[in-house]
Amino acid sequence: MNGFKTPYPGYDVLDKWDSQSWNDQTRKAVRKRLEDVPSRRFLSKEQWSLLEAIVGRLIPQPDREKPVPIVPWIDDMLHHNHGPGYRYADMPPMREAWSQGLDAIAAEARGRHGKSFEELSPGQQDELLSDVQHNRVEARHWVGLPPGGFFLHHLLKRTVGFYYSHPAAWSEIGYGGPASPRGYARLGFDERDPWEAREADLEAKGA
Repeated sequence: MNGFKTPYPGYDVLDKWDSQSWNDQTRKAVRKRLEDVPSRRFLSKEQWSLLEAIVGRLIPQPDREKPVPIVPWIDDMLHHNHGPGYRYADMPPMREAWSQGLDAIAAEARGRHGKSFEELSPGQQDELLSDVQHNRVEARHWVGLPPGGFFLHHLLKRTVGFYYSHPAAWSEIGYGGPASPRGYARLGFDERDPWEAREADLEAKGA
């Protein structure tokens, strides 16, 4: 992720703000995502700090002056208990899974290195997260919670999901945001509507 370069340099989805692509409802939803970033209400201070460090390894944002906020929206999801509408059979309920999983990662860091996860080097952090992903952990910290399942279905999916729900990430991938009211007409493979972003290499070739 550190070496990623967007194929849409200069594209900013917010340029659509006053265009016919977005209506008042769309602008309201986007404004909420940009301005109404939730404060901490569910996670403890220690869990919040830990999750910030984990998210920083899953989706590094070294080139952003203002990183896309992810942890506040995960905390908000947990505060409101807004899950996906189903529960994984081999895991406890969502809130319990998050609390236990974060505490288990903290315990793994302390047990291995005598330090908090936040104090570890990036390489040590990546190694520990990889071990959680592949179930190479101290079982006593994970009773009733499969480490790999927590990593994939909760930690990774929610981190990526909240990242790509932010307009800054939309611009990065050339996404035009909510299709209201204009919509999209050209839905076939390798087709684009005239108002959609164009990759830099296609522009150079005159495609």
